[in-house]
Amino acid sequence: MAEQRQRALSTSGEALYEILALEKGATHDEIKKSYRKLALKYHPDKNPDNPEAAEKFKEINNAHATLTDLSKRNIYDKYGSLGLYVAEQFGEENVNTYFMLSSWWAKGLFAVCGLLTGCYLCCCFCCCFNCCCGKCKPKAPEGEEQEFCVSPEDLEEQIRNDMERDGETPILLQPTNASEKTQLIGDSHRSYHTD
Repeated sequence: MAEQRQRALSTSGEALYEILALEKGATHDEIKKSYRKLALKYHPDKNPDNPEAAEKFKEINNAHATLTDLSKRNIYDKYGSLGLYVAEQFGEENVNTYFMLSSWWAKGLFAVCGLLTGCYLCCCFCCCFNCCCGKCKPKAPEGEEQEFCVSPEDLEEQIRNDMERDGETPILLQPTNASEKTQLIGDSHRSYHTD
């Protein structure tokens, strides 16, 4: 089990070429030719009583599928099976970033920055207090009023005052006693005639 896990996450990028009996820099035509030859040899229909042949056939198909896909082959050649696993988890476009950030120098740089600043939280607080709400806060341009918050009650009062000044009085309450009857709700006999 441990040997299979180690092989599944290798970083050398040679196992799939070995399955197809090829060298690492094989061309597309060489991969295709070797795949056809080995697929015919280990096909389950030609080896019905051999379960090892069926497993070998699955490995051959997997190697062929990976090595004929150009982006997967580039990832495999550069990072091995571990690169393919990372591509499945994070996407093919993020493989280089993952390996860059997991390198020893990136981890070391992160640790050195943490030691130099005391802690990352202090840097964040310092930056926020100075730039967002401190002495380095951006100032409003000349002639513009600064924004401020108004409570909803004050805003309603201001709207009411503006409307009264303009001569309009807002309707504050709806009428409670409606005595008007329409033709559809009237007490008289209803009739529907067309003229």
